[in-house]
Amino acid sequence: MFYEKLNRLKEKIIEEGNLVESMIEKSIRGLLNKDKTLLLEVLQIDEPRVNEMEIEIDEMCINLIARFQPEARDLRTILMILKMNNDLERIGDMAVNISESALFLIERPQVKPLIDLPRMAEETIQMLKDGIDSFIKSDAKLAKSVCERDDMIDAYRDQILRELITYMTSDPTTIERSIHIERISRNLERIADLATNIGEDVIYIVEGKIIKHGRYKESAGSA
Repeated sequence: MFYEKLNRLKEKIIEEGNLVESMIEKSIRGLLNKDKTLLLEVLQIDEPRVNEMEIEIDEMCINLIARFQPEARDLRTILMILKMNNDLERIGDMAVNISESALFLIERPQVKPLIDLPRMAEETIQMLKDGIDSFIKSDAKLAKSVCERDDMIDAYRDQILRELITYMTSDPTTIERSIHIERISRNLERIADLATNIGEDVIYIVEGKIIKHGRYKESAGSA
């Protein structure tokens, strides 16, 4: 009975992860293709679904702990799913932020050709995909690779910001549009941070090790 419910919980968090992943993809595709329908789908359909799933997963976790009092790896798994659930809901919120800025941008002339932003989005989405896959496969090595890619996303954001400052300085009429582009890159960078959190959570589930500030720390009662 316990493991049936735990497996259902795992399936639910994977479903939530796939949903927020699709939200990011839609928000970027809507921006690049000037597709208002996709952007509104993120805002009006997907975001309420993520909110409902977050509440459902929280309740499933609490019920499992209260009813079965799991220990060792089973307890770590449930606690980390609780944490991942919160992170995934926040990623959904950031996809909403991206869609809102995209809606503003697609109605106006481009500040500049979008080159680094799509690359940044692609790498960020891949980090999230790999984070979710590492959870599905209990693959600590893949989870570690997610954590190692965070610096690359930070570099993309810094590059985009430097370019936007140049445009805003030379042409003040681009400021509002540039701020929205920067907002998109900032939200992608935060999504990458949360994907890194998921990678750290998977390492904790699989190895019983806590990664903080670039260091491993053995957890008590690892099993």
